[in-house]
Formats: sequence, C-alpha cells, structure tokens
Amino acid sequence: MKKVAVLALALMVLLACDNTGDKRLLSSSSGNINSLSVVIDNELWEGSVGESVRKVLAAPVYGLPQEEPLFSLRQMPPQVFTDFATKNRTVLKIESGKAADTKFLKDVFAKPQKLILVTGMSSKEIIDQIETNAEAIVSAFKTEELKEKQRRIRISLHKNNSIEEKMGLSIRFPSVYRIAKEEDNFYWIRKDIRTGSMNLMVYEMPLDAISKDENAITDIIKMRDSIGKAHIPGPVEGSYMITEAAYTPYLNQTIIDNKPTLETKSTWEVKNAFMAGPFINYIIEDKTNNRLVVAEGFTFAPSIEKRNQIFELEAIIRSIKIK
Repeated sequence: MKKVAVLALALMVLLACDNTGDKRLLSSSSGNINSLSVVIDNELWEGSVGESVRKVLAAPVYGLPQEEPLFSLRQMPPQVFTDFATKNRTVLKIESGKAADTKFLKDVFAKPQKLILVTGMSSKEIIDQIETNAEAIVSAFKTEELKEKQRRIRISLHKNNSIEEKMGLSIRFPSVYRIAKEEDNFYWIRKDIRTGSMNLMVYEMPLDAISKDENAITDIIKMRDSIGKAHIPGPVEGSYMITEAAYTPYLNQTIIDNKPTLETKSTWEVKNAFMAGPFINYIIEDKTNNRLVVAEGFTFAPSIEKRNQIFELEAIIRSIKIK
C-alpha cells in the first residue's frame, strides 16, 4: 500500500513537471499590431469564404479620412502554417469537412496568442459561423491587440504625475509624448511624428453636460467645439479645431475602468484653415466624483495611414484608472 502511495505521488510530481514544462516551451508570440494571420486553403480564400472573412475582419475603420481595414490580413495555406508562422499573436484558422463550430483558443502555439478556429462541413456552414460570430471574433482580436499595445507602452512610460494629483486619475502614455498645455484641469498631450503629430486631451465636465437621449451627439459636438476654441488653436489668427460637419459621428456605448462610457469617432477640421484628421473621444461617467471625465485622441498626419495611430491613442485612453 505504501509503495502504491509513493508511485502515485511520483506520478503526480511528474505530471506537474510536464505541465510546467509545456508552459515554458511556449515561445513569445510576434507580429505587428493589427496584423492577422488567416490560415485557410487557397481555394476557400479565393472564394465566398474568403470574401466573408474580408468583409468582417478587413472592414473599413469608421472615422478615418482614408479607407483602412480593421486588420491587415495575411493569408497562408495550412501546409505553410508551421514553425515560425505559428507564433503570430492573432490567428484565424479555417477548416472545412468538420462539424460547424467556432472556438476561441488561447496560447496554442505561443504566448500571448489568440487563435480562433472556425469549422464547417461546407463553405456555407463556415460562412454562417463567421457571420454569426462576427462581433465576438472582431472583439476577441481587438482585445488581444489592445493588451499587446498597452504592454509595449508600459516599457517606457512618461513620468508626469500632475494628472493624477490634479485630476484624480492615472493614464499611461509613452515617454515620447510631452505635456503641451496644462491648465484648469485640462491637459493637452502631444507626440511629434515625421508628418505631423499625435495628440491627447484629458479634461472634465459636469455630470449632466451630455444628454442621455438622441441629443447626446449634438451635445458632444458642442462640447468638442467649445474645447477646441478654448484650447486647440489653428495656424492662423482666429482658427481652432472643430468637429467636421461633413461626417456623421459614430456613437457607441462602452466601458472604461468599469464605468459607463460614450465613445465617439469622426473627423475634425480647423475652422478657417486647411487642416483635418480623425479623432476618437471617450466620455467616462464618474458618479463618485460627480463629473464626466473626457479623454480624446486626435491625429494630424497628412497623406499617411492613421489606423494604428488612432489605435495607439485608444490604447492609452483605455488605460485610465479613476480614484
């Protein structure tokens, strides 16, 4: 009996070591932000299944002046998906001839990694799975990329503490940004880039400043334009940033720091000057402190793609923690 107990204990230790070893064997994942590997047969990729994948994962990002996809897709047939190719951080794998299903898998070949496996006996079943789970698929990949972007930001953080001291909140942004303006609980934070600049604004408004009905978007535009006039001047006398009237802003409800948040996406322009670009605005309901916390990212970068710039600004804003 004693020998059996010893053998059982030895087996448990061995299995524990094997499990630990499996975790250590997982190498670090790789890949550019918002770059997605699609593992699928060439025939399926070139047909209706590929069209369905592109419709969901390469849909245009709303609010950008030029059309850019949600994710940059890199297709490869299953026989090529080996060795280094399996280490991409985000992978969509399509398999036909199997029961219809969509599985959300974590850290299969590398860490961190999000692999979504979509299966079906036919192209129609696969397309049905993609369309039915489209929102969940996009959300899972975007969440993974936001976490990775925030991890990279944490490598070299800006050390300014006055935002936390004066506004009672923390926000993590890279050390390459600088505080361009700081006054009356308003912060303008900037990063110079080769073709222009990336910008953040953080400020507060009264808790009842934005309506909770169909007038919300009108109130948000008025708020933005008043802040732009007061704090974001243009290149010529009398010019300042406003919301571009030609585009209808996208309004959505989300969560930041476990608090109800309004998300607005659209484009800005400078009144009386030829300047414009995209913005993403978040209004966080901070009932504890009887206020709205407003955080906005906007970029000015003529003639270059802006998807990843806005994504970086979103990742920074989503790091906000309110005391």
